[in-house]
Amino acid sequence: MIEDYTALSNAPNSPELNGKYLGLISSDFIKVADSLKEAAYQIKKRGFSDFPIFVCSQREIEIGQKLIGVAELNENKWNYHASLLEEFIQRKLVAEENRELFEQNYKDVEEFACLFVVDGQFTNFVFIPYPDEA
Repeated sequence: MIEDYTALSNAPNSPELNGKYLGLISSDFIKVADSLKEAAYQIKKRGFSDFPIFVCSQREIEIGQKLIGVAELNENKWNYHASLLEEFIQRKLVAEENRELFEQNYKDVEEFACLFVVDGQFTNFVFIPYPDEA
């Protein structure tokens, strides 16, 4: 269960998010950002959740619905699954008693993607801004 929400308030610059992950995630995120932004918009617009979460992993994972597989979009290196805060609570990845704290720290869905990064022993929430549209 994820109980440390310090990364939520200061991500993407969490002390636990070292340069290796920030670089890997950022360079891959740019390749899929438009698709994730559209998915977040649809999740919210259709009333599924106000708190979409994208699970980001390099191996197959059983959380959410797969949106983008490795090398499916611009040679991306990560899998991306669409999930919701509600699924994280149901699966006990986020404790029900921490829901309010999570919601308070959740960033604007139109400006940031909420990623749940899973890589080996490293798991963390990261809020990463969508690239500015030119």
